Amino acid sequence: MINNITLNWPAVIEFGLGKIQSLTEHLEGCRRVFFLIDIPIKSQVDPLLAALKQQGLHIMVSTEVVPEPPFSALAKLLAPVKEFGPDAVVGIGGGSAMDLAKLVAVLFSGKQQASDVVGIGKVNGRGVKLITAATTSGTGSEVSPIAILTDLENKTKKGVVSKFLVPDVAIVDPELTFSVPPATTAATGVDAMTHCIEAYTNRFSHPVIDNIAIEGIRLIAANLERAVKNGMDQEARAAMSLGSLYGGLCLGPVNTAGVHAMAYPLGGEFKIPHGVANSVLLPFVMHFNLPACTQKYANIATAVGTPQAHQVENIASQGILRIRQISQRAGIPSSIKELGIPEAAIPAMAEAALKVTRLMNNNPCTISLMDAENIYRRSFGGELS
Repeated sequence: MINNITLNWPAVIEFGLGKIQSLTEHLEGCRRVFFLIDIPIKSQVDPLLAALKQQGLHIMVSTEVVPEPPFSALAKLLAPVKEFGPDAVVGIGGGSAMDLAKLVAVLFSGKQQASDVVGIGKVNGRGVKLITAATTSGTGSEVSPIAILTDLENKTKKGVVSKFLVPDVAIVDPELTFSVPPATTAATGVDAMTHCIEAYTNRFSHPVIDNIAIEGIRLIAANLERAVKNGMDQEARAAMSLGSLYGGLCLGPVNTAGVHAMAYPLGGEFKIPHGVANSVLLPFVMHFNLPACTQKYANIATAVGTPQAHQVENIASQGILRIRQISQRAGIPSSIKELGIPEAAIPAMAEAALKVTRLMNNNPCTISLMDAENIYRRSFGGELS
């Protein structure tokens, strides 16, 4: 049986070198525009902002983007934006910038609070145009119906999922990624690959998504190391941007699973970058899930360049090792011990991960509390066998 699916994607997706210039076209008819921009990219965008001002647009710009943003970071933005009264919101940056912009667009009116919309389908609407432009190849937030906030009190992350968070226009311009540092390129790239892997193998996978997910895996596996070593490699950057876009398109219809759920406590409590947390945990969760999706893991193994084997189980297992090697060559640690997380934190992290039911429910194998602890312990030691 083929699962049901809903494809709720942006009406317009602009992809290609120089596509950030299309903002001018997509803001026609708007009068007041709020921009939320990551600081590292602002100087690159300033000429475009100046041109928009010359065309008569009233522009408010904020660079108050907090990595892995807590609820307080969102609250700080809302009051000034409400006073400005935009008819369009534009988020330019990585996942944190775009997530915050998406939430500002639906909440600045004050009709709902952030706490009202955590979960699935709780946003009542959006009254302004929303445009996102990605400056990293990783989160896929530019095309997804999801925004993530950090819950500092409970030391985890919480998701807002709504069709009203899907941007009207998504811009993926590889030129905006050229200046991204190697460590960020690596972490966001493995995050995007994890989106594709988890969408391809979870309980609600679908042939429409399978096709773009496996191509996203192939693109990222073949180009991540090149992009990390040479950020100005246009071919590698374009491939990474496309692979990341494919990963983002997977998120709304199918979403991720156990890897992301187990990564949340690492970011919420220990401030580990999201892509790094995913990268460290990915091989161990895949190893746990192997019995439920051996053939699909074999397909993934082929996509990441694993030599063919006679037994499907063998190539699937070798594929997991290959994925770990891709992360290692990109400079990402291989164990949560290397991230400075104490082994004593594992029971609490396991409990927190199991509370992320919107993702855990997607996992191909049910992860119990004991299973979660065992996966964390294996990832602490770093031994896959």
